[in-house]
Amino acid sequence: MTQRSPKQLAKLLNYVLGRRPDEFGLVADKEGFVKIKDLLKAINEEEGLKNVRRPQINEIMITLPDHGLEVADDLIRAINREHLPKLTFALDPPKLLYTCVRKKAYPHVLDKGIMPTGFSKVILSSNRDLAERMGRRSDHAAVLLTVQVNHSEDQGVVFFQAGESIFLADYIPRDCFSGPALPKELPAPRKTDRSKKEPAKMPAGSFFLDLDKKEDPTTPGARQKKRDKAHKQRRERPPWRK
Repeated sequence: MTQRSPKQLAKLLNYVLGRRPDEFGLVADKEGFVKIKDLLKAINEEEGLKNVRRPQINEIMITLPDHGLEVADDLIRAINREHLPKLTFALDPPKLLYTCVRKKAYPHVLDKGIMPTGFSKVILSSNRDLAERMGRRSDHAAVLLTVQVNHSEDQGVVFFQAGESIFLADYIPRDCFSGPALPKELPAPRKTDRSKKEPAKMPAGSFFLDLDKKEDPTTPGARQKKRDKAHKQRRERPPWRK
């Protein structure tokens, strides 16, 4: 893979930040800034740019006198922003828009609706593939949601447009979008009552000796013991013969 020179990379960054951030699924703030980590995630998706990191941006700022960029802490913007898409009301938005949410947040979103995360507004796209790319930047298992625009507008949602395929909204109510069904939870295992002890199981061929139980005198064993006792008494010398 051929690594781009600082000059080539600077040219690309000026295009992304000064002309078409929406093409890469990015939205600049009111001052034209984009988070550097978001910019890197976006351009890393492009062929030949998977290894671009913060040091390459630092190299541009140091080595090129006319790089056309401005860095402020973890933010970056193009100095020339004349062609940057303006944020406008979406007068005729498409019927369907797409956005992604983190997998762990999906149950909460189904219950409460879609709220902004990491930006001041909910970011949506008319391009399904782009919406999925944007979602995977924060969660590889992100859940894709389909927003019904007309129904949302009936609920009072106002959509803004920030470029050709990027739309923004303050909030999307829970009944204005669809997504995959939640996986069914497995039933909890039944708890056994350990207070009720099961009777001990006897091994085959064994028995319990009940010392408290009186022996039935009519059984053969009891009659034999009685005869043995009488025979023993006859063998003993009576006291008067001693």
